[in-house]
Amino acid sequence: MKWRKTALSVFAAMVSITSSKAQIIEFEGKKFELANVTASVETFKGEKVLKVERDLQKLPFDTANLESTVDEPTFVKLKDLDLENGTIEVKFYSQIQNPSLFAQSQGFIGMAFRVNEDNTAYESIYLRPKVGRSDNQLFRNKTVQYYSYPDYKFDKLRKQADGKYETTAPVSINEWITMRIEVQGEKAYMYINNAKYSTFVVDKMLGHIKRGSVALWVDIGTIGYFKDLKITKH
Repeated sequence: MKWRKTALSVFAAMVSITSSKAQIIEFEGKKFELANVTASVETFKGEKVLKVERDLQKLPFDTANLESTVDEPTFVKLKDLDLENGTIEVKFYSQIQNPSLFAQSQGFIGMAFRVNEDNTAYESIYLRPKVGRSDNQLFRNKTVQYYSYPDYKFDKLRKQADGKYETTAPVSINEWITMRIEVQGEKAYMYINNAKYSTFVVDKMLGHIKRGSVALWVDIGTIGYFKDLKITKH
């Protein structure tokens, strides 16, 4: 009986170790760790893409507690990258899930950067593409969002500095969008669709992490397709 208990203990330890390891997916010659998302390599519109959706089993969503359950680490994170300053560029395509568990979903999609090892701190810029060409200017003004996890999510930033960390961008759902972010010290500049001049600037990022990895991010109600990730260190 003693040997059986020992064997069971060893087996339990092995299961624990295995389950604690992050899932890995490979795409375009890069390895990504999954954090609170599902991901797969798919053929979409004739091209190989990385499809990413928030995993509601790993990270539930509560419409009655919106501020606490969005702007979370819901992304695929590039392995073995340590970036302080540089240029990050990716193409993505955002769809609304049908049905969507969140009626107000705007196709939330973007990037996180300076992501620390355990995903407990990072910077992020993302889009709400559904309102990018709205006839309501107030909605348009909320197309782009910066946040700094975990202390400065969108709701807190709106209360403290409404309009400073959001802006417009000429985008929409169901179309390819190119996002480029240039990270320079405390500043981050975002460019959309190969524009010569930046669409958005964060003049002083709010996080305490100064270097880390890059991640492809989505949130509730969104199907995100990504391709052509390029990173250049400065």
